Amino acid sequence: MKGKFLDELSVGEKGKVVRISKESSVKRRLMDMGILPGTQLVMEGKAPMGDPIEIKLRGYKLTLRKSEASDILVEVTA
Repeated sequence: MKGKFLDELSVGEKGKVVRISKESSVKRRLMDMGILPGTQLVMEGKAPMGDPIEIKLRGYKLTLRKSEASDILVEVTA
């Protein structure tokens, strides 16, 4: 499987969280929202300019800034 950063996923693409960058200024907040290694997610949508993005994980939808999503490495799944 191929790894990408969350902001690089296409709409409808699925992935599994591998890690959140250690340098992320919002790492704790992302983890509190349920974005943990091993979490399955789906890219639900992107704004016309790519910011913000909407993902679905753990049964709910979450909107993130592109800069926040670029700190999350995911493994693309089928």
